[in-house]
Amino acid sequence: MTTVRVTGGGASPRGRRVARSTGDHRELAILRTAEALLERRAFPDISIDDLARGAGISRPTFYFYFPSKDAVLLTLLDRVTEEADAAAGDVLDHLAEDPRARWRQLIGRFHDTFRAHKAVAVACAQVRGTNAEVRQLWAAVLERWVQATETAIEAERRRGAAPGGSSARDLAIALNSMNERVMYAAFAADGPAVAAPDVVDVLLDVWLSAIYRSTAPPPA
Repeated sequence: MTTVRVTGGGASPRGRRVARSTGDHRELAILRTAEALLERRAFPDISIDDLARGAGISRPTFYFYFPSKDAVLLTLLDRVTEEADAAAGDVLDHLAEDPRARWRQLIGRFHDTFRAHKAVAVACAQVRGTNAEVRQLWAAVLERWVQATETAIEAERRRGAAPGGSSARDLAIALNSMNERVMYAAFAADGPAVAAPDVVDVLLDVWLSAIYRSTAPPPA
């Protein structure tokens, strides 16, 4: 069976120092402070002094860990997307066993991860237009997810479960882009938005309809 994993990596964003230790309590304190502040304020309204004060360190000490507050946001985005990849795991490796259940697991796990960090997700979406590094990092992450989806769609077509049609890549781009927008609207209350409890099921129905032309694809 073709192995399909939503995983990957890459170089650290240019604006971010490579962490010296994942267990460095000061670095973690800065990141926790940033995420907590983002739940109450827009990213442009948060200063380096706010981050340093919340982490219990001085402004000069902050710069030992991060070169800018943008670098903090990039690190948070890195961590959330890595968490989403880990949550997705090998779900798509077992897609043919029960396509509806597996696609739902995948969408649900991504949704749950970003909902748990929705302040970070919303902040990154809002600054992406003006922050090239956030835009580049998100584009790389989205490309990884598009490739995994494309491979899964092609596998379903090869086993005869999904009909042909639009290229698998184009379909994967459209579906992942839809997820991004629908989840953002729900998290940011940027209407019109799907009601929070319905997001995963609505997205699932659209994915199944687009890939299989049915919401009840056959198992292997």
